[in-house]
Amino acid sequence: MPNRHLARSIAMQSLFEWDFRGNPTAALPAIVKHNLEEFAPGLKDTEFAQKLIDGVMDHLPEIDSVISTYAPSWPISQITIVDRNILRLGVYELKINNDVPPKVAINEAIELAKTFGGPSSGKFVNGVLGSMYNDLVKEEPEITNKQTVKED
Repeated sequence: MPNRHLARSIAMQSLFEWDFRGNPTAALPAIVKHNLEEFAPGLKDTEFAQKLIDGVMDHLPEIDSVISTYAPSWPISQITIVDRNILRLGVYELKINNDVPPKVAINEAIELAKTFGGPSSGKFVNGVLGSMYNDLVKEEPEITNKQTVKED
């Protein structure tokens, strides 16, 4: 598994566990440390996983508001914990972070949903992030020209 994809998986698993436990912010560093040791020993880009987690946490209300806008039939509390945290990562990478091309952010989120979510998770994540991307393109047409970076 490429390093960045593994780092995203660790970030999603850590956010999932944090959310599942009822959002104990003080426990998040220990959750991340455990998941890195347990599921990604030798991962070289642990900083990337931590950056994703910190970014989601720093922008959580904004991210959840975006999810609510693009999934209006699904209150944030009714979205499965896995899908909710995959969407949080996807929205963070697509709208806030901008370190990867939009299509990479969407594809990575869909792959996480297919791996960790239910039978319709990939389609759900694709629908939400795809709608968001279409609106971003309307607001910022130059976003479609963002260069693809190699995901290692």
